[in-house]
Amino acid sequence: MLDNLNPEDVLFIDIETAPQYSSFEKVPEKFQILWEKRSSHFRNEDQEAGEVYDRAGIYAEFGRIVCISAGFIVQKMGERLFRVKSFYSEDEKSLLIEFNDMLDRITSTGRKRLCAHNGLEFDYPYIARRSLINGLKIPKILDIGGMKPWDVKDFLLDTMNLWKFGDYKTYTSLELLCAVFNIPTPKDDIDGSQVASVFWKENDLDRIARYCEKDVLATAQLLMRYKGEPLIDQDKFESV
Repeated sequence: MLDNLNPEDVLFIDIETAPQYSSFEKVPEKFQILWEKRSSHFRNEDQEAGEVYDRAGIYAEFGRIVCISAGFIVQKMGERLFRVKSFYSEDEKSLLIEFNDMLDRITSTGRKRLCAHNGLEFDYPYIARRSLINGLKIPKILDIGGMKPWDVKDFLLDTMNLWKFGDYKTYTSLELLCAVFNIPTPKDDIDGSQVASVFWKENDLDRIARYCEKDVLATAQLLMRYKGEPLIDQDKFESV
């Protein structure tokens, strides 16, 4: 499939998420009870639900999107450039409206494929779920409810899934694959586990957006490695 894939037909995306509330104490009582039930599957017996609330951002029912970055490859004077735009806000609904409108517009006119690392398990369903929770329509390309995995593989690409080669037991991080393929790491400032703290304690959305954009570029570089093509020059990275 990758032999016939034109990277310029792909929109690369990444999302950053945080818990819905700044602390467990601020969570409405009914959701505290529900979080106690959900977290019972992974917390230690001696841990209280509030002690693991920093993990709530992983789950669309308890978290929120704070940034979505989208990037694409363009040709200019014989060189490949990478352009990326970020949608970030304390108002999740407003950033989803902007992103979803952009996604519907782009995928209806040109770029027909999305690519994310672990997108099939995380980014794609998270965007769809949070869109519904915010009373928004799901972007057409993500409205795949009831479709079979083989029906979506041509337009919802996943660099982690591509690396599995049928081995469904293993999670391989973007950071590890970047190291394996000698791609500059996007984890040179913060990583995903720190996003909640940067959002709720530092209120530094610009920092989160910069990190998210680096992840998008790293995902694009990884796909280029899979195709056996040269990496995009780091100096040809533009934030728009």
